[in-house]
Amino acid sequence: MLAKVNSCALVGLDGVLVEVEVDAARGMPGITLVGLPSAAVKESRDRVWSAIRNSGLKFPGQRRLTINLAPADLRKEGPAYDLAIALGLLAASGQIPPDALDGALVLGELSLDGSVRHVRGVISATHMAASLGLERVFVPAADAPEAALIPDIEVIPVDHLISIVEHLLGLDAIPPFDPDSLDALRIRPRYPVDFADIKGQEHVRRALEVAAAGGHNLSMIGPPGAGKTLLARAVPGILPDMTLEEALEVTRIYSVADMLPDDVPLIRERPFRAPHHTISQAGLVGGGSWPRPGEVSLAHRGVLFLDELPEYGRNLEVLRQPLEDRQVTVSRASGTMTFPASFMLIAASNPCPCGYYGDPFHACTCSQTMITRYRQRISGPLLDRIDIHIEVPRVDYDKLTDDRRGEPSEVIRARVQAARERQMERFAGTPLLCNADMGVREVQEHARLDDEGQRLMRSAMQQMHLSARGYHRVLKLSRTIADLEGSETIRPHHLAEALQYRARP
Repeated sequence: MLAKVNSCALVGLDGVLVEVEVDAARGMPGITLVGLPSAAVKESRDRVWSAIRNSGLKFPGQRRLTINLAPADLRKEGPAYDLAIALGLLAASGQIPPDALDGALVLGELSLDGSVRHVRGVISATHMAASLGLERVFVPAADAPEAALIPDIEVIPVDHLISIVEHLLGLDAIPPFDPDSLDALRIRPRYPVDFADIKGQEHVRRALEVAAAGGHNLSMIGPPGAGKTLLARAVPGILPDMTLEEALEVTRIYSVADMLPDDVPLIRERPFRAPHHTISQAGLVGGGSWPRPGEVSLAHRGVLFLDELPEYGRNLEVLRQPLEDRQVTVSRASGTMTFPASFMLIAASNPCPCGYYGDPFHACTCSQTMITRYRQRISGPLLDRIDIHIEVPRVDYDKLTDDRRGEPSEVIRARVQAARERQMERFAGTPLLCNADMGVREVQEHARLDDEGQRLMRSAMQQMHLSARGYHRVLKLSRTIADLEGSETIRPHHLAEALQYRARP
């Protein structure tokens, strides 16, 4: 008897329909699993055998069992097919109706006792099922809140193999998960660092506000202990709240990477990723034998913070494409996959190996050769992709002991939100969300200079030796500064501030 059950494979961030076909025929008893299964999928034979027997059901072991995962040319990876294979075996042996799973998608890993465990990528699989017109999805109970984020599809939470069998037999129906019970849609994001708690550094705060308003990349240079890391960690708190579409996009990335917290079905906080400088290139941009998202994708719609930037060495060169294209393409023997990577890069570095070059209170112990070699670890093309370069000096005693609180993040966020709304209105009907996303054509259309501005820019091009990329990035930055001021046109003082940020300390 032949039975078919729908399941799902993950290719990048997308789900691909996999049809689990089970044929129980007369012949030499045994199980054959075909369809390019990985080692974890091949091991499902033993997990399914134990789960069926320990659930009080009968394993069809006296027949020749052939299990095919179609399409056969797509590599299958992970334990998410266990539940579908088990139900296919039960349907092929006549223990459940063969048509009971028509129009449904089944996902879940089986324990040896028959309980259904969490799997990754449930939101992508549910999205695929809804787009194909399937009526319902059977998912692990722990993943039901995540699946319920996708509208117009019924989500059935399953905690044990016997419970879904009784549901399909009509003995004890499992109530669908209620999407209205999701608290994640109503929770406001909370960030651990507030700008009100940061002492001094007024000019750096302004630069960070400009960067947040336009989604620009920023580099901070200063001695150890000046507050660079604290300032960077405060940035997500002044970024606009993510829309539901952005939150779902980020949640899909974390679900596929299996990094979604157990009690958080929907990520509402802007991501803040701070990988250590020993990270590999694959860890930074994604990769592996079966490519998965890297740090640049985990920081999508948020902040990627690289502390001690020169220590990353040549690994930094892989950031060139995502900084320009807002996505990263990973090619492997198994295929080519593209992951989103629209993030704000915030970098922090010391001026020299010891960190005290130019410090008026602490003598630098580095030779000029050491300083030059240290700075050359960061390539010119990468620095050219950073819009704002700002110096972060040490904070003096009077400012550190001042009891007065600074401007809170909530107030700064309101200004940033207003600037972003102007940009979204300007880019309505396009995929652009902020000024940093503009291409050459959009810069020419929305960042025009008047005669005085053109004279200032011509002089700056000659004195600062700006590249073509640098020229366009200065115009994008000027457009953002004008948006913060509520100005429809870019005025000379907007351009002057942008040029000041462009000059490297």
